[in-house]
Amino acid sequence: MPEGDTVHRQCRILHEALAGATLTRCELRVPRLADTDLRGWRVREVVPRGKHLLLRLLPPADGAGEPLTLHSHLMMDGIWFVDDKPLISSDTSRARRPAHTARVILEARHDDGRVARATGYEIKQVHLLRTAEEDSEVGHLGPDLLSPAWGPALREQAAANLAAQADLPLGQVLLDQRVMAGVGNIYRSELCFLQRISPFAPVSALSDPGALVDLAHRLLDLNKDRSVRVTTGGMMGRGGDLWVYGRAGQPCRRCRGRVERRMMAQPDVEGAQPRVVFVCPRCQGESR
Repeated sequence: MPEGDTVHRQCRILHEALAGATLTRCELRVPRLADTDLRGWRVREVVPRGKHLLLRLLPPADGAGEPLTLHSHLMMDGIWFVDDKPLISSDTSRARRPAHTARVILEARHDDGRVARATGYEIKQVHLLRTAEEDSEVGHLGPDLLSPAWGPALREQAAANLAAQADLPLGQVLLDQRVMAGVGNIYRSELCFLQRISPFAPVSALSDPGALVDLAHRLLDLNKDRSVRVTTGGMMGRGGDLWVYGRAGQPCRRCRGRVERRMMAQPDVEGAQPRVVFVCPRCQGESR
């Protein structure tokens, strides 16, 4: 599932391609929206909210109506392409997607004649709603780690939300977007490793929830404009971008112990099926 930094980057590229342009083609390939015609509507902006994408539209100048928002969530496999180029640059994402997996197709013309095409493939959630009612889709989310308004108030709210889940496993809570929005499976493994705590330990084992929130914000912010995510500082050479994620059976970069791959249940959070988590038992306190 794309994480907050990836969604932020996709929104930025979509905004650069579409903002200010007028839709000349709009296909929403989901049953409840199949007859929707948004030709003539102008793209105001594309903004992220955690892992959600909000494409805000203004009504035609000669028409009536309130501003609308096209809301989408990439879930596990969704990806946007702009002008047939993927907005994620991994080997798998560069592969051309089958045409029948397109859920949203947008073409828009700018005032100077430029035409942009954006296609959302394998997107599991597509909703069209009044912009004034966006909270019905994203109002449940906790503080967005990449919000332009990030500061002491949002930081303290996220830390309080985290501390309030004291008895639950930290790895579960980190994926609960109601606590703070933007952390996904990769970051939860990396955050727990960097905090030297097992994802299976309760949140109460954290000595300073605010420090973990600060670290999460810093990592997402550092990676939001990068095509390759780095949590190690980029000082470990080729293939040294992450501490533990995806490195099962390999030596820990810190202690040379063996990194392990585990499965963790995710009750009552986004993506309820068990998810993989990577751990260095020695560094994260499981062997002491």
